[in-house]
Amino acid sequence: MKIAIPTAGGLLAMHFGHCESFTLIDVDETTKTIGKVTAVVPPPHQPGLLPPWVKEQGATHVIAGGMGARAQELFAAQGIKVLVGATAENPEKIVSDFLTGKLIVGLNACDH
Repeated sequence: MKIAIPTAGGLLAMHFGHCESFTLIDVDETTKTIGKVTAVVPPPHQPGLLPPWVKEQGATHVIAGGMGARAQELFAAQGIKVLVGATAENPEKIVSDFLTGKLIVGLNACDH
């Protein structure tokens, strides 16, 4: 499993389409441990561009603060599972909490 988290200033960015980078975190699902952590700069924001780009990075999941319904559909079409409503936190903590069932999500921070 590889989880992509949109980040800004080292924390989860609340609007994934306008993030500074994506933090990609390799995860061992069996041991629930974090492996390699990589930050990559996405291409300039254009509607529909990020889902295939994130797929090219090898991501299987995206954890975001907010994401519009259409973007979620485009990620699903790429076979990428999306979780929205996460708070601005360190990406490794978010993934650790996700793996241990402690990740608390609220409302989707994006309504378009």
